[in-house]
Amino acid sequence: MSFLRIQNLYKTFDRVVAVNRINLEIKEGEFFTLLGSSGCGKTTTLRMVGGLEKPDGGAIYLADRCLVSDAQKLFVKPEKRDMGMVFQSYALWPHMTVYENVSYPLKLRGMKGAEARNKVANVLALVGLSGLEERPAPALSGGQQQRVALARALVKEPDLLLLDEPLSNLDTKLRERMRAELKRLQRELGITTLYVTHDQMEGILLSDRIAVMNGGRILQLGKPDDVYERPDSQFVADFMGSTNLLRGILRKEVGAAALAVVETDFGPLLCSFAAALASGSRVVISVRPENIKITKDGASDENNILEGRVKERTYYLGMVEYAIDVLGFELRVRSAADGQINSNGSVRLKLAADKCVAIAVDKGGQSHEPAATIQE
Repeated sequence: MSFLRIQNLYKTFDRVVAVNRINLEIKEGEFFTLLGSSGCGKTTTLRMVGGLEKPDGGAIYLADRCLVSDAQKLFVKPEKRDMGMVFQSYALWPHMTVYENVSYPLKLRGMKGAEARNKVANVLALVGLSGLEERPAPALSGGQQQRVALARALVKEPDLLLLDEPLSNLDTKLRERMRAELKRLQRELGITTLYVTHDQMEGILLSDRIAVMNGGRILQLGKPDDVYERPDSQFVADFMGSTNLLRGILRKEVGAAALAVVETDFGPLLCSFAAALASGSRVVISVRPENIKITKDGASDENNILEGRVKERTYYLGMVEYAIDVLGFELRVRSAADGQINSNGSVRLKLAADKCVAIAVDKGGQSHEPAATIQE
């Protein structure tokens, strides 16, 4: 059953459509991420859920409570929504101590004395800041400030936690650590969380589900591994990480979840299909670098075997990324280091058929031109 429901949500700024009639349901206890590049509408959506922006149309429900309804002319103020929010800038009050920052939401509710002190102590222990109650906010490190902002959002025990790029100001190592801490906290508390980020890896590692946004619309929604492995548009394939994009033509009608051959400049490639396509459809094939294997096995006339030449090799986070020239086109291949693979050496490539995802060219947003085109 959905806990947060967004229906036909719409928002414009100076006649520019920021959020275009999106619909979304988030389950109770779920960690859900809106993922997209700057200007895609993800932060505007979050701010409308939190009450910081007023929609031009649509409705928002939290559990059985309606927060926003264009039809009912209803708009519940932010402070009445029982939500906690962490901003990209943390928005801490510099003239206040850690304790004063964290206890401020309780003060607004009229809570004070031992009850407030106990709640603040509990939440500071939860985020690992016990003993820093009297530290001025500006004297904290970036990671500590992020924890204070999180503690302030959690101290009032909100029904929903809203996080707007909360890790983007941290350095890489601290960001990784805080990402793990954030996931632990969310699981421990079981709090429903709506997260906004442009970072694909962040969305994949943190989320139960993600929605990829572009141009104010949700292009694809699903579990992180499904969206990464089974993109249903060229935009999503390209946005979700490094991929090889190859154009081709389908000569035989296929159904969803089928395997079929696509004609390409490399010859026929056996591909998987997330949706049914008609014969003659122009497609783009997405295959991730890690799903192309450099192999000594496989005859050249087998399905998805290509011959190429190594152009360059680059160390990549414990792996090696190779640029392979195949008939004048460059394919990216990522694998464990192999001392027998030399620059300018000939190699044989095996493309996993179930990882070659064929998508109708005209579906979804467009990205850069794919590596290969085929003439009909």
